[in-house]
Amino acid sequence: MKTVLMVAEKPSLAQSIAKILSRGNMSSHKGLNGACSVHKYTGTFAGQPVHFKMTSVCGHVMTLDFLGKYNKWDKVDPAELFSQAPTEKKEANPKLNMVKFLQVEGRGCDYVVLWLDCDKEGENICFEVLDAILPVMNNAHSGEKTVFRARFSSITDTDICNAMTRLSEPDHNEALSVDARQELDLRIGCAFTRFQTKYFQGKYGDLDSSLISFGPCQTPTLGFCVERHDKIQSFKPETYWVLQAKVHTNKEESLLLDWDRVRVFDREIAQMFLNMTKQEKEAQVEATSRKEKAKQRPLALNTVEMLRVASSALGMGPQHAMQIAERLYTQGYISYPRTETTHYPENFDLKGSLRQQANHPYWADTVKQLLAEGINRPRKGHDAGDHPPITPMKSATEAELGGDAWRLYEYITRHFIATVSHDCKYLQSTISFRIGPEHFTCSGKTVISPGFTEIMPWQSVPLEESLPTCQKGDTFTVGEVKMLEKQTSPPDYLTEAELITLMEKHGIGTDASIPVHINNICQRNYVTVESGRRLKPTNLGIVLVHGYYKIDAELVLPTIRSAVEKQLNLIAQGRADYHQVLGHTLDVFKRKFHYFVDSIAGMDELMEVSFSPLAATGKPLSRCGKCHRFMKYIQAKPSRLHCSHCDETYTLPQNGTIKLYKELRCPLDDFELVLWSSGSRGKSYPLCPYCYNHPPFRDMKKGMGCNECTHPTCQHSLSMLGIGQCVECENGVLVLDPTSGPKWKVACNTCSVVAHCFENAYRVRVSADTCNACEAALLDVDFNKAKSPLPGNETQHTGCIFCDPVFQELVELKHAASCHPMHRGGPGRRQGRGRARGRRPPGKPNPRRPKDKMSALAAYFV
Repeated sequence: MKTVLMVAEKPSLAQSIAKILSRGNMSSHKGLNGACSVHKYTGTFAGQPVHFKMTSVCGHVMTLDFLGKYNKWDKVDPAELFSQAPTEKKEANPKLNMVKFLQVEGRGCDYVVLWLDCDKEGENICFEVLDAILPVMNNAHSGEKTVFRARFSSITDTDICNAMTRLSEPDHNEALSVDARQELDLRIGCAFTRFQTKYFQGKYGDLDSSLISFGPCQTPTLGFCVERHDKIQSFKPETYWVLQAKVHTNKEESLLLDWDRVRVFDREIAQMFLNMTKQEKEAQVEATSRKEKAKQRPLALNTVEMLRVASSALGMGPQHAMQIAERLYTQGYISYPRTETTHYPENFDLKGSLRQQANHPYWADTVKQLLAEGINRPRKGHDAGDHPPITPMKSATEAELGGDAWRLYEYITRHFIATVSHDCKYLQSTISFRIGPEHFTCSGKTVISPGFTEIMPWQSVPLEESLPTCQKGDTFTVGEVKMLEKQTSPPDYLTEAELITLMEKHGIGTDASIPVHINNICQRNYVTVESGRRLKPTNLGIVLVHGYYKIDAELVLPTIRSAVEKQLNLIAQGRADYHQVLGHTLDVFKRKFHYFVDSIAGMDELMEVSFSPLAATGKPLSRCGKCHRFMKYIQAKPSRLHCSHCDETYTLPQNGTIKLYKELRCPLDDFELVLWSSGSRGKSYPLCPYCYNHPPFRDMKKGMGCNECTHPTCQHSLSMLGIGQCVECENGVLVLDPTSGPKWKVACNTCSVVAHCFENAYRVRVSADTCNACEAALLDVDFNKAKSPLPGNETQHTGCIFCDPVFQELVELKHAASCHPMHRGGPGRRQGRGRARGRRPPGKPNPRRPKDKMSALAAYFV
């Protein structure tokens, strides 16, 4: 029988689809990468019996990046990134070995059915999958179709089975539009980001941002926030006056009347009107009206509206809300959450979706009433031609989902029920009065039929006191007329919901990328999220936007990015050439970049006002090896050391604490060592500031500390403190942390593995001798006699941390990244210390280690 390989975008999605298509009659096992499962069953395809294999990827298989030296900031002029720098597709997550996994599963298959998400990104992933598996699939007969695309909008039996019977082909044009966007964002963003990061971090010490990033979508997004900030700062309040009248309808009740002139900005004129009306004792009815009005039910729900409500009403950030929505979708609770459409197609089963909610404890009565009386056809919205509006696909309870997932699901469900409900109808009554020469009005609303507001009570018509029955010519006693002094108020900072609206209006980003852009400006410390999820720009964000306006306003205005988005959409529709759009857009931004570099002094003038120069920032910490004066430690992101005498800046490891390391010096350059630590339970290691930035040996890279230094005799180096290869990662070495006593630690110098060992030992040293079984370095451990855990009250022991049974009880793994089965029980432990015998190349097995031996430490990962 022939074999059909089916690929979904996420493991959970693959399982759900396979379960539906196989009717639960399938077998499953983990794939070689440990992250994706493979589900197998038999069935029919194209009229013949076949074996089905359903698996998945984990999002994008590949990512776009620059080749070789072009990834090194110090060796390449950012201007070269626009055209000269070659790019390549690399694995998005090398640890997953996704290409190898797909090739293993695709080898020998005859057909492939692609179940990736049905949007532009999904189409792009389709071709990433095809690039991996087509070379290893069986050769097709002449003219035989072997590649199929499944298009679906929800994880329901009906939708999945229908998709399987209506297979199409992947859309190459949509995939190309994503390729174009990726390349534009990479080249433009990296060029501007590298230049302004190096320029400003080399001059100022308190920017408090590790990256001064620029993005074609990110920067206009920030621009909206700063524009509102500028309006607030430039706002000048004005005083105005209003008249307020009160009339008695009977002895106990009265009405407040609104002045038809609304307000005046001249106090003397307001006083004149007050004097004219205060003399009157009666208010005469000039006109009455009673009109029936309707408040329309909402349009069907699309992504942007869901994100707006999640932020404004549920207090969820857009990215968090999108992640929850995607999880609800993969679990089958809602339809596909990325859609621009607000119009249901004629053949959409609205009643079927509504029946799913008929027994829900919160809205069963409303749903049953709608089904009994007949649903109201949803309003005609916008059909973007992508996916149906976001719809609940099955019932769920608060106990089932919990927390934010339930709150978002509840809103989506209530919104859907509201779209098939009737409009809210109410009676609006208005009475116009005349008091002397001035006219006043009062109005009230009375609900006739609540309609959709029963299921969305926050949208209900506010209760107002009923107006008295009267007719033209009736009079009422004037209780009082008074003049109120008020002031105009400034606008508030943009909420996330308002920002999303502006981004959609101006075509900045897509329904999928809008949350990412908003999250980016928060992560970069360009804005902070205040109460009410309002976005307040920081000094850095304000200065950057003002600088862009000063040099080239188009860098921050939404117009140019909106035009680019339109061109990308034309590529997706097959109406524009990929290479022409790419070349033209890069040429425009390349010219802008050169002008920006030449004019950077304009932005620098603004920076000088708001930020302090490096020399005036930070506190003295360690001595420079060149001038032997103290260098200042700048703690603000990115943390670094600066020598004002040599005018040199040295980057440091981030996200930890830095302190002086016993005033010890590097034997190579005489710089004082510093100690980086991620906390008492995490990793720590010493480093030389100069070697960290300028690797002294060929086998070292920038950003390596003493725990990776291959100096043959330095007491702090990997050569003297390394023990053996990490049991989890391929290239890491477990290194003794000499500063950790009496709670000693051994940590991998590459991944996050930390093993706590030999607690209360007063001395632990790495021996020159090695283990006969695994070639790891032995450890010499000395305990106090009173606290010794060694057998027979011994105080000293030398052994292998991996193989010695005495040490097995004294090693405790506290933290490690996830370990994939492909790493378990793999090749023997490589030697990882730079002694005279040298390192064994990664991946080469240790011939002296018994194949069936599993160390005590390795057992913690299995």
